[in-house]
Amino acid sequence: MPTAAPAGAACPVICLAGPTGAGKTALALALARELDGEIINADSRQVYADFPLITAQPSPEERAQAPHHLYGFLPAEQKISAGRWADMAAAKAREVWARGRVPLLVGGTGLYFQALLRGMAAIPAIAPEVTRRLAARLAESGPEALHAELARRDPTYAARIHPRDRQRILRALEVLEGTGKPFSWWHGHAMSAPLCAGPLFVLDASLDWLATRLGRRLDGMLEAGAVEEARAALARTPAAAQGARPPGWSGIGCAELLDHLTGLTSLPECRARWLTNTRAYAKRQLTWFRARPEAAFLPCEGAEGELLSGARRFLAGKKGA
Repeated sequence: MPTAAPAGAACPVICLAGPTGAGKTALALALARELDGEIINADSRQVYADFPLITAQPSPEERAQAPHHLYGFLPAEQKISAGRWADMAAAKAREVWARGRVPLLVGGTGLYFQALLRGMAAIPAIAPEVTRRLAARLAESGPEALHAELARRDPTYAARIHPRDRQRILRALEVLEGTGKPFSWWHGHAMSAPLCAGPLFVLDASLDWLATRLGRRLDGMLEAGAVEEARAALARTPAAAQGARPPGWSGIGCAELLDHLTGLTSLPECRARWLTNTRAYAKRQLTWFRARPEAAFLPCEGAEGELLSGARRFLAGKKGA
Protein backbone atom coordinates (compact mmCIF):
# COMPACT_ATOMS: atom_id res chain seq x y z
CA MET A 1 0.00 0.00 0.00
CA PRO A 2 1.59 3.32 -1.01
CA THR A 3 2.23 5.90 1.68
CA ALA A 4 2.21 9.68 1.28
CA ALA A 5 5.25 10.99 -0.55
CA PRO A 6 7.37 13.27 1.67
CA ALA A 7 6.82 16.97 1.10
CA GLY A 8 9.19 18.19 -1.60
CA ALA A 9 10.08 14.65 -2.73
CA ALA A 10 9.40 13.37 -6.23
CA CYS A 11 6.13 11.45 -6.21
CA PRO A 12 6.32 7.81 -7.45
CA VAL A 13 4.50 7.22 -10.74
CA ILE A 14 4.27 4.66 -13.52
CA CYS A 15 4.51 6.21 -17.01
CA LEU A 16 3.17 4.63 -20.20
CA ALA A 17 4.03 6.46 -23.41
CA GLY A 18 4.24 5.77 -27.11
CA PRO A 19 3.03 6.90 -30.52
CA THR A 20 -0.57 7.64 -31.34
CA GLY A 21 -2.57 4.53 -32.15
CA ALA A 22 -0.22 2.11 -30.37
CA GLY A 23 -2.82 0.85 -27.88
CA LYS A 24 -1.95 2.81 -24.74
CA THR A 25 -5.56 3.13 -23.54
CA ALA A 26 -6.21 -0.61 -23.32
CA LEU A 27 -2.91 -1.26 -21.58
CA ALA A 28 -3.51 1.59 -19.14
CA LEU A 29 -6.84 0.07 -18.15
CA ALA A 30 -5.16 -3.30 -17.60
CA LEU A 31 -2.53 -1.61 -15.41
CA ALA A 32 -5.18 0.24 -13.44
CA ARG A 33 -7.03 -3.01 -12.73
CA GLU A 34 -3.95 -4.93 -11.63
CA LEU A 35 -2.24 -2.16 -9.65
CA ASP A 36 -5.29 -0.39 -8.19
CA GLY A 37 -4.29 2.63 -10.24
CA GLU A 38 -5.75 5.92 -11.46
CA ILE A 39 -5.00 7.21 -14.94
CA ILE A 40 -3.64 10.74 -15.49
CA ASN A 41 -3.57 12.18 -19.01
CA ALA A 42 -0.16 12.98 -20.49
CA ASP A 43 -1.28 14.02 -23.96
CA SER A 44 -1.32 17.68 -24.94
CA ARG A 45 -4.34 17.30 -27.27
CA GLN A 46 -6.53 15.25 -24.96
CA VAL A 47 -6.77 18.13 -22.49
CA TYR A 48 -9.32 19.89 -24.74
CA ALA A 49 -12.99 19.58 -23.83
CA ASP A 50 -14.39 20.17 -27.32
CA PHE A 51 -12.66 17.24 -29.04
CA PRO A 52 -13.06 13.98 -27.10
CA LEU A 53 -13.56 11.91 -30.26
CA ILE A 54 -11.08 13.63 -32.56
CA THR A 55 -8.28 13.47 -29.98
CA ALA A 56 -9.08 9.84 -29.07
CA GLN A 57 -9.78 10.50 -25.41
CA PRO A 58 -10.93 7.45 -23.39
CA SER A 59 -14.60 6.78 -23.96
CA PRO A 60 -17.21 7.01 -21.16
CA GLU A 61 -17.19 3.21 -21.00
CA GLU A 62 -13.41 3.15 -20.60
CA ARG A 63 -13.45 5.91 -18.00
CA ALA A 64 -15.98 3.92 -15.99
CA GLN A 65 -13.39 1.16 -15.55
CA ALA A 66 -10.92 3.34 -13.59
CA PRO A 67 -10.64 6.94 -12.39
CA HIS A 68 -9.30 9.28 -15.12
CA HIS A 69 -7.83 12.74 -14.56
CA LEU A 70 -6.89 15.79 -16.69
CA TYR A 71 -8.88 14.71 -19.75
CA GLY A 72 -11.09 17.20 -21.58
CA PHE A 73 -10.95 20.04 -19.06
CA LEU A 74 -9.60 22.92 -21.15
CA PRO A 75 -11.57 25.24 -23.50
CA ALA A 76 -10.28 25.41 -27.08
CA GLU A 77 -9.38 29.09 -26.63
CA GLN A 78 -6.83 28.39 -23.90
CA LYS A 79 -3.30 27.09 -24.31
CA ILE A 80 -1.41 24.98 -21.81
CA SER A 81 2.35 24.76 -21.38
CA ALA A 82 4.33 21.68 -20.41
CA GLY A 83 5.20 23.41 -17.14
CA ARG A 84 1.59 24.10 -16.24
CA TRP A 85 0.59 20.56 -17.13
CA ALA A 86 3.48 19.11 -15.08
CA ASP A 87 2.41 21.08 -12.01
CA MET A 88 -1.18 19.87 -12.39
CA ALA A 89 -0.17 16.27 -13.08
CA ALA A 90 2.24 16.14 -10.13
CA ALA A 91 -0.41 17.53 -7.79
CA LYS A 92 -2.90 14.95 -9.03
CA ALA A 93 -0.31 12.16 -8.70
CA ARG A 94 0.30 13.13 -5.07
CA GLU A 95 -3.44 13.01 -4.40
CA VAL A 96 -3.68 9.54 -5.94
CA TRP A 97 -0.63 8.23 -4.06
CA ALA A 98 -1.92 9.65 -0.78
CA ARG A 99 -5.17 7.72 -1.31
CA GLY A 100 -3.16 4.52 -1.37
CA ARG A 101 -3.46 4.07 -5.13
CA VAL A 102 -0.94 4.13 -7.98
CA PRO A 103 -0.70 7.15 -10.35
CA LEU A 104 -0.47 6.03 -13.98
CA LEU A 105 0.68 8.72 -16.42
CA VAL A 106 -0.49 7.80 -19.92
CA GLY A 107 -0.02 9.68 -23.20
CA GLY A 108 2.14 10.50 -26.16
CA THR A 109 3.52 13.98 -25.47
CA GLY A 110 7.22 13.54 -24.88
CA LEU A 111 7.82 17.00 -23.44
CA TYR A 112 5.17 16.34 -20.80
CA PHE A 113 7.02 13.26 -19.55
CA GLN A 114 10.31 15.14 -19.70
CA ALA A 115 8.92 18.04 -17.67
CA LEU A 116 7.56 15.66 -15.03
CA LEU A 117 10.47 13.20 -14.75
CA ARG A 118 13.50 15.32 -15.59
CA GLY A 119 12.40 18.83 -14.68
CA MET A 120 11.67 21.94 -16.67
CA ALA A 121 14.09 24.20 -18.46
CA ALA A 122 14.60 27.33 -16.37
CA ILE A 123 13.72 29.72 -19.20
CA PRO A 124 13.58 33.38 -18.16
CA ALA A 125 10.39 35.38 -18.67
CA ILE A 126 10.03 36.62 -22.25
CA ALA A 127 9.29 40.29 -22.87
CA PRO A 128 5.62 40.71 -23.91
CA GLU A 129 6.57 42.78 -26.94
CA VAL A 130 8.57 39.84 -28.35
CA THR A 131 5.53 37.57 -28.06
CA ARG A 132 3.21 40.19 -29.57
CA ARG A 133 5.50 40.78 -32.53
CA LEU A 134 5.88 37.07 -33.28
CA ALA A 135 2.15 36.45 -32.84
CA ALA A 136 1.44 39.17 -35.42
CA ARG A 137 3.89 37.54 -37.84
CA LEU A 138 2.26 34.17 -37.23
CA ALA A 139 -1.19 35.59 -38.03
CA GLU A 140 0.10 37.31 -41.16
CA SER A 141 2.43 34.65 -42.61
CA GLY A 142 0.99 31.43 -41.23
CA PRO A 143 2.60 28.67 -39.17
CA GLU A 144 4.40 26.94 -42.05
CA ALA A 145 6.47 30.04 -42.81
CA LEU A 146 7.51 30.48 -39.19
CA HIS A 147 8.20 26.76 -38.86
CA ALA A 148 10.57 27.04 -41.83
CA GLU A 149 12.35 29.87 -40.02
CA LEU A 150 12.51 27.78 -36.86
CA ALA A 151 13.96 24.88 -38.87
CA ARG A 152 16.83 27.14 -39.91
CA ARG A 153 17.47 28.53 -36.44
CA ASP A 154 16.64 25.55 -34.21
CA PRO A 155 16.47 22.45 -36.44
CA THR A 156 16.53 20.06 -33.47
CA TYR A 157 13.29 21.35 -31.99
CA ALA A 158 11.65 22.11 -35.35
CA ALA A 159 12.00 18.43 -36.30
CA ARG A 160 9.94 17.44 -33.23
CA ILE A 161 6.85 19.51 -33.97
CA HIS A 162 4.26 19.76 -36.72
CA PRO A 163 4.71 22.65 -39.20
CA ARG A 164 1.21 23.89 -38.29
CA ASP A 165 1.56 23.68 -34.51
CA ARG A 166 1.13 27.39 -33.88
CA GLN A 167 1.50 27.22 -30.11
CA ARG A 168 4.83 25.39 -30.09
CA ILE A 169 6.27 27.30 -33.04
CA LEU A 170 5.47 30.61 -31.36
CA ARG A 171 6.94 29.45 -28.03
CA ALA A 172 10.17 28.23 -29.62
CA LEU A 173 10.73 31.44 -31.57
CA GLU A 174 9.91 33.72 -28.64
CA VAL A 175 12.41 31.85 -26.47
CA LEU A 176 15.06 32.04 -29.17
CA GLU A 177 14.56 35.75 -29.71
CA GLY A 178 14.03 36.56 -26.04
CA THR A 179 17.04 34.66 -24.69
CA GLY A 180 19.39 34.36 -27.64
CA LYS A 181 19.50 30.56 -27.21
CA PRO A 182 17.45 27.90 -29.04
CA PHE A 183 14.56 26.19 -27.29
CA SER A 184 16.35 22.84 -27.71
CA TRP A 185 19.38 24.24 -25.83
CA TRP A 186 17.25 25.19 -22.84
CA HIS A 187 15.83 21.69 -22.64
CA GLY A 188 19.33 20.32 -22.15
CA HIS A 189 20.52 22.86 -19.58
CA ALA A 190 19.46 24.52 -16.36
CA MET A 191 16.73 22.05 -15.50
CA SER A 192 14.54 22.32 -12.40
CA ALA A 193 14.14 19.41 -9.98
CA PRO A 194 11.89 16.55 -11.18
CA LEU A 195 8.37 16.52 -9.75
CA CYS A 196 7.84 12.76 -10.09
CA ALA A 197 9.96 9.64 -10.34
CA GLY A 198 9.31 6.29 -11.94
CA PRO A 199 9.83 4.11 -15.01
CA LEU A 200 9.01 5.37 -18.49
CA PHE A 201 7.59 2.47 -20.47
CA VAL A 202 7.27 3.19 -24.20
CA LEU A 203 5.31 1.14 -26.72
CA ASP A 204 7.40 0.53 -29.83
CA ALA A 205 6.11 -0.32 -33.29
CA SER A 206 6.99 -0.13 -36.95
CA LEU A 207 5.41 2.66 -38.95
CA ASP A 208 3.84 0.10 -41.31
CA TRP A 209 2.09 -1.62 -38.39
CA LEU A 210 0.91 1.72 -37.03
CA ALA A 211 -0.26 3.00 -40.41
CA THR A 212 -2.85 0.25 -40.79
CA ARG A 213 -4.23 0.86 -37.31
CA LEU A 214 -4.26 4.63 -37.78
CA GLY A 215 -6.25 4.38 -40.99
CA ARG A 216 -8.87 2.19 -39.34
CA ARG A 217 -9.05 4.45 -36.31
CA LEU A 218 -9.48 7.59 -38.41
CA ASP A 219 -12.30 6.01 -40.40
CA GLY A 220 -13.92 4.95 -37.15
CA MET A 221 -13.75 8.53 -35.88
CA LEU A 222 -15.41 9.84 -39.03
CA GLU A 223 -18.15 7.23 -38.82
CA ALA A 224 -18.70 8.04 -35.12
CA GLY A 225 -19.23 11.76 -35.81
CA ALA A 226 -15.86 13.55 -35.93
CA VAL A 227 -17.16 16.10 -38.47
CA GLU A 228 -20.19 16.81 -36.32
CA GLU A 229 -18.00 17.17 -33.22
CA ALA A 230 -15.80 19.70 -35.02
CA ARG A 231 -18.85 21.59 -36.34
CA ALA A 232 -20.27 21.89 -32.82
CA ALA A 233 -16.90 23.08 -31.51
CA LEU A 234 -16.71 25.67 -34.28
CA ALA A 235 -20.07 27.06 -33.20
CA ARG A 236 -18.57 27.59 -29.73
CA THR A 237 -15.36 29.16 -31.07
CA PRO A 238 -16.39 31.16 -34.16
CA ALA A 239 -13.05 32.97 -34.22
CA ALA A 240 -11.50 29.73 -35.49
CA ALA A 241 -13.28 30.22 -38.81
CA GLN A 242 -11.72 33.68 -39.20
CA GLY A 243 -8.06 32.63 -39.15
CA ALA A 244 -7.47 33.04 -35.43
CA ARG A 245 -6.88 29.30 -34.86
CA PRO A 246 -7.29 29.00 -31.09
CA PRO A 247 -4.85 26.54 -29.44
CA GLY A 248 -7.38 23.72 -29.27
CA TRP A 249 -7.78 23.80 -33.05
CA SER A 250 -4.08 23.45 -33.80
CA GLY A 251 -3.88 19.70 -33.19
CA ILE A 252 -3.89 17.03 -35.88
CA GLY A 253 -7.43 16.17 -36.85
CA CYS A 254 -8.84 19.43 -35.55
CA ALA A 255 -6.85 21.54 -38.02
CA GLU A 256 -7.76 19.36 -41.00
CA LEU A 257 -11.44 19.30 -40.08
CA LEU A 258 -11.44 23.06 -39.64
CA ASP A 259 -10.12 23.46 -43.20
CA HIS A 260 -12.93 21.20 -44.39
CA LEU A 261 -15.65 23.03 -42.46
CA THR A 262 -14.47 26.40 -43.73
CA GLY A 263 -14.56 25.22 -47.34
CA LEU A 264 -10.83 24.88 -47.98
CA THR A 265 -10.89 21.12 -48.58
CA SER A 266 -13.33 18.37 -49.45
CA LEU A 267 -13.94 15.59 -46.94
CA PRO A 268 -11.79 13.09 -48.89
CA GLU A 269 -8.96 15.66 -48.97
CA CYS A 270 -9.46 16.28 -45.26
CA ARG A 271 -9.21 12.55 -44.52
CA ALA A 272 -6.08 12.13 -46.64
CA ARG A 273 -4.30 15.06 -44.98
CA TRP A 274 -5.41 13.96 -41.53
CA LEU A 275 -3.99 10.47 -42.08
CA THR A 276 -0.75 11.77 -43.61
CA ASN A 277 -0.20 14.19 -40.74
CA THR A 278 -1.05 11.54 -38.14
CA ARG A 279 1.50 9.14 -39.63
CA ALA A 280 4.13 11.88 -39.64
CA TYR A 281 3.32 12.69 -36.02
CA ALA A 282 3.67 9.04 -35.00
CA LYS A 283 7.08 8.98 -36.68
CA ARG A 284 8.19 12.08 -34.75
CA GLN A 285 6.94 10.56 -31.50
CA LEU A 286 8.91 7.36 -32.09
CA THR A 287 12.03 9.34 -32.96
CA TRP A 288 11.71 11.44 -29.81
CA PHE A 289 11.19 8.54 -27.42
CA ARG A 290 13.95 6.43 -29.01
CA ALA A 291 16.40 9.20 -28.12
CA ARG A 292 15.46 9.01 -24.41
CA PRO A 293 18.00 6.89 -22.49
CA GLU A 294 15.52 6.37 -19.64
CA ALA A 295 12.86 4.81 -21.89
CA ALA A 296 12.12 1.10 -21.53
CA PHE A 297 10.68 -0.12 -24.84
CA LEU A 298 8.01 -2.79 -25.09
CA PRO A 299 6.36 -4.33 -28.18
CA CYS A 300 2.83 -3.07 -28.73
CA GLU A 301 1.48 -6.58 -29.01
CA GLY A 302 1.86 -8.74 -25.90
CA ALA A 303 3.24 -5.94 -23.73
CA GLU A 304 0.94 -6.41 -20.74
CA GLY A 305 2.95 -9.04 -18.85
CA GLU A 306 6.28 -7.25 -19.14
CA LEU A 307 4.65 -3.94 -18.35
CA LEU A 308 3.06 -5.26 -15.17
CA SER A 309 6.28 -6.95 -14.06
CA GLY A 310 8.30 -3.76 -14.53
CA ALA A 311 5.72 -1.65 -12.72
CA ARG A 312 5.57 -4.06 -9.80
CA ARG A 313 9.36 -4.13 -9.47
CA PHE A 314 9.41 -0.37 -9.22
CA LEU A 315 6.56 -0.23 -6.70
CA ALA A 316 8.15 -2.94 -4.57
CA GLY A 317 11.07 -0.62 -3.99
CA LYS A 318 8.87 2.13 -2.58
CA LYS A 319 8.31 2.28 1.16
CA GLY A 320 5.00 0.69 2.01
CA ALA A 321 4.35 -0.52 -1.56
